[in-house]
Formats: sequence, structure tokens, C-alpha cells
Amino acid sequence: MPVESPLHSRTAPLCTSYRWKEWAGRYAVCSYQTSAESEYLALRHACGLLDVSPLFKYEIRGPDAAALLSWVWTRDVTRLAEGSVAYGCWCDERGKVVDDGTVCRLGPDRYRMTAAEPTFRWLARQARGFDAEVTDESASVAALALQGPSSRAVLTELCGEETAGLGFFRAAHARSGSLELEVTRTGYTGDLGYELWISADRAVELWDAVVAAGRDHGLVPAGLDALDITRIEAGFLLAGVDYVGARDALIPSLTSSPFELDLGWAVHLERGPFVGRDALVREAREGSPETLVGLVADWEAIEEVHERYGLPPSLPTQAWREPVPVYADGRQVGRATSGTWSPTLKQNLALATVDTARAAVGTRLELEATVAFERHTVPVTVVERPFFDPPRKKGRAGADEGEGS
Repeated sequence: MPVESPLHSRTAPLCTSYRWKEWAGRYAVCSYQTSAESEYLALRHACGLLDVSPLFKYEIRGPDAAALLSWVWTRDVTRLAEGSVAYGCWCDERGKVVDDGTVCRLGPDRYRMTAAEPTFRWLARQARGFDAEVTDESASVAALALQGPSSRAVLTELCGEETAGLGFFRAAHARSGSLELEVTRTGYTGDLGYELWISADRAVELWDAVVAAGRDHGLVPAGLDALDITRIEAGFLLAGVDYVGARDALIPSLTSSPFELDLGWAVHLERGPFVGRDALVREAREGSPETLVGLVADWEAIEEVHERYGLPPSLPTQAWREPVPVYADGRQVGRATSGTWSPTLKQNLALATVDTARAAVGTRLELEATVAFERHTVPVTVVERPFFDPPRKKGRAGADEGEGS
């Protein structure tokens, strides 16, 4: 049975839809109202506030903290400067992705790693022989995501001007009244945004302070349904949906390498040994059979299929997560794993894994579509990811104010 988040006393009264789901063993709001439309619009045109406390969080501290993380991660974490954040993944000995997440260097020998799946025992086992201590902070540290075009203004109201200049994927210690917190310019929406990290026993105070700071900036509490649409627009992977972690896969063919997930840029092979390196060196040399791509569906074709049955095309209000076959020349060449109608781009988007020979931008493929209980296909085109990538996401303070509002 799920347990309450540190912010449950604030999120529960606001959840008038009574729509909840389990996230990492905790209650999480799907949408606060019966429709997530207003929450999505806040994330894209003002500011959304999300409780992301269920993330698994681990502190790695000690003289060998960077060396341990570099052994575990495909990235060389020893390169990470203090006050910086990196995204990446970690693999098993076969070079198959176990999970993905972020690592933040909070001090000279102190790091925080986030994960989608419980990773403490595995990390602790990998730490043998390293002068580093791994602590599970999943319950003791709460996290709030402040995302959207006006998030910088809200953060400035909350913590003062010292946070206004925080760079993309950078971290800083901050204060809000008597509250001590850490701020990272990160998020899962692909937009301007921040994540706020604080001791769980002060989380409610921080929520109240953020809500007060956002009163004049269009701040709206947002749930996971709206987040799911934005993360697909941003082209971000979701563990357990767009790939199966190596420890969870029932058969080897369900696993994926970083190269197959288009994460080759996060694999640093030009260094000493790390978990899975030998397999990844071999794959880099020989090539990968599959590649993750972005797809955009032909809207006129969708209309045409529905017209055959006298039906109007329906626009889903939520993202979908069921695998859908992808075809080329009458043969299945992959599967789309998640997708959504993008209210911002006015397009049907999907993330898909396809044969590498079919992964080039501009390639025309076919996506299975079911209408009136009958299966059809509609044309789709391989496009660049992210689908949505506004300049304000990485922009400097003052250079992008008001964009997209």
C-alpha cells in the first residue's frame, strides 16, 4: 500500500479529481482537477508546481565518491565541477541500461544521485573497496519541481536575486526566510524550470512559501498527467515505459543499451574501466541494431481513417504508454512506446525504438492505429528530438523573460 509524500497534507486537499497513482511506493496526484489541461497550460505558459519527492535519492560522500560514481555511471563523474548537475545512465556488465537519472555535485566530496528505481543495495554493493559512504535520502529529502516560463520570477520572489542567474544544469545553496534548501536548474518538462531540495520535515513550509511567491505569477499545482505530456514533448525517456531496466527485463531481448536509447553522448569510453565498458566498446565499434527516435504522425491520414467510419478524429487528453507497432514496407521495424497529442505543437508525437537502418531523420514509416476496433496504419515521419525546445530552457536571466507566455 502506498504511503504519503511529505507534502501529502498540501496536495490531498487540492486533489478534487481524487485521481491518484502509486509512484515509487508513494501516493502521487495524476491531476488535481478532472482534466489536466489547466495544469499543462500552466507548465507551458506560466508556472507549475509538482511534488517530485517520490524520486529515489542517494547521497554519496567521501574521498572516493566521484570515483565510485564514475565506476557505476557511463559518464566520467570526476569531470563534474562543484555546483553542477549531469544526466546519464548506468548499466550492467552486458552494457544494458539499468536506470537513468541525475547526479549533482553538492560539495568537494558530496554528491546526490537520483533514480527512477530503488538502487541503494546495488550502489552499496558497488561501493565495496571505495572510500565512500552511500546514504538513502529517499524519505528524508523532499523535492518540488517549479517549472515553466515564470518559474524564474517565482524563484526570485522565494530566494532573492542570487538564484536568478543560476545556469542550466547548475546547483546552488539558497535560503528562503528560515528555510535552507538546494536549488538545481533541472526538470522533466523540457522548459525553463528548477527543482528544490529540502529536508522532508520542512517540506510543507517550503510548499507554502512557493505558493505565496507564485501568487502573482500564475503558479498552479500540477500532477503527473500534465508532466507526462510535457516530458514527451521534450523527448525524455521514462523508465519502465520507453525502456525496460536490465534488472527488470524477463528476457534479454527486452533490454537496451545507451546507444539504442540515443544516449551515446552520455557514454565516456575514453577512460578507465566502468561497469559495462567492454560491452559498450564492442557495440560502439560494431553498431547498434535499434535506435530510439521521435515520430510525428500525419494528421490528415488520421482524419481519413476516421472518416471511413463516419467518426471524427479524437484528441486524447492524456499521454499513452502502451507499445504500438511501427512498420515499413509491410514489415514491423519497431514499436512506439509512448506518445501524446501536443497542445503546443498541434501534432501527434511518439517516442519509438526502430531498426537503426530506419532511424534517419526524414524517414517515412507507418504507425498502427485502431479505429472502430479495426487495425490500420497511418504515416509517421522520423524527426529530431526534442520536439519542443524553447530558448528559455537554457537562456540567461533577462534574455528570455516572457517567451512563450
